[in-house]
Amino acid sequence: MILIGQYDSSFVRRVGIAMTLYGLAFEHLPWSVFSDKEKIRPYNPLMRVPVLVLDDGAVLVDSHLILDHLEQQAPPEKSLFPAPPDRHHALKIAGLATGLADKGVSLFYERQLHKEVSSLWVERCRAQIAGALTMLEEDRAERQSDYWFGESITHADIAVACTIRHVTESLPEVVAMQDYPSLFAHCERLEAMPLFRDISQPFTPPA
Repeated sequence: MILIGQYDSSFVRRVGIAMTLYGLAFEHLPWSVFSDKEKIRPYNPLMRVPVLVLDDGAVLVDSHLILDHLEQQAPPEKSLFPAPPDRHHALKIAGLATGLADKGVSLFYERQLHKEVSSLWVERCRAQIAGALTMLEEDRAERQSDYWFGESITHADIAVACTIRHVTESLPEVVAMQDYPSLFAHCERLEAMPLFRDISQPFTPPA
């Protein structure tokens, strides 16, 4: 399989980490949606990443759909979702994290790529980011386990860590992690893992 996209995208990175945990071999093509957009276009006309090219040549786009497909192919012992009833809660945490990532990207582009910045949109994005961070912090603070849902890593852990890494690097003046100590400690623990160090890339602003 081939994974297309740079690891400074939290969406691409979470797929790469999950594929490694699933034990799946893949080739990584670190193409940029800006400088390599014409390479990406034949696989995804939206020119968005991640893109996963399966062994039979079929193409999957969107991290949620890619991970859903991979989870269905994985043996039960390699599942990255907790058993019910925690599964629904894990989906909520992962959804909050990926929604936060979306708002982070939207805010970055609004401020960096638009000549006239909408203050209304900026404040809306900042409020949404702060709200998601607060909810994630409160939920994590209630738990004493190494991972969010016990002693095994899940998609919720991966999504949160990848998102926090991205928003703190791309929006350092917006996200103050000292205000979210439980969340910060959780992400620091994951980022110290060899897997997270290997599948990573410092944030590179689009040129």
